[in-house]
Amino acid sequence: MCDQTIKNLVTGQAIRFIETNDNSLEIQSTYLPFSVEPPIHYHPFQDEYIQVVEGELTIRMNGEINVYRQGSLIHIPKNIRHSTWNSGFRKTIVNWRVEPAMDTAVFLRTMARLSNEGATDSKGRPSLPVMVYLLKRYGKTYRLEQPAYLVQQLLYILLFPIFCLKKFNSRFNNP
Repeated sequence: MCDQTIKNLVTGQAIRFIETNDNSLEIQSTYLPFSVEPPIHYHPFQDEYIQVVEGELTIRMNGEINVYRQGSLIHIPKNIRHSTWNSGFRKTIVNWRVEPAMDTAVFLRTMARLSNEGATDSKGRPSLPVMVYLLKRYGKTYRLEQPAYLVQQLLYILLFPIFCLKKFNSRFNNP
């Protein structure tokens, strides 16, 4: 998987996979100027390490917003609610590592594919049923802060018949 690049045509974010193994996933991510803040989320079993290579990265973490410039090193421990985006005038490039890797690469590819197929809104977010399915499927690597995790689980149960009718299992298990 080394040195493969995907691009989300809706958000403009490019992700180049540098290295992946069971212990870690390392990518280089490019954000366009004034990118949209993604939903606040957390990783229940993973730590994130980010180095700003070029430009500046805005991070909302624990309710505070900070801007990190070139050379900054940021550690986001597991279970810390956060979001990252570029609020500056120039593109931002970061090296990003997550430990352990788990299925983060598959999740990133799936989100880019959905956006590129026109299956998201203008912010790159899929429809509610698709998002609920993905939150269940990738719940060990990625969880939204809102709605609460229990509500997400209840939504999954309520929407399960739709997932079966629309064959979500086969649709989203082959990124």
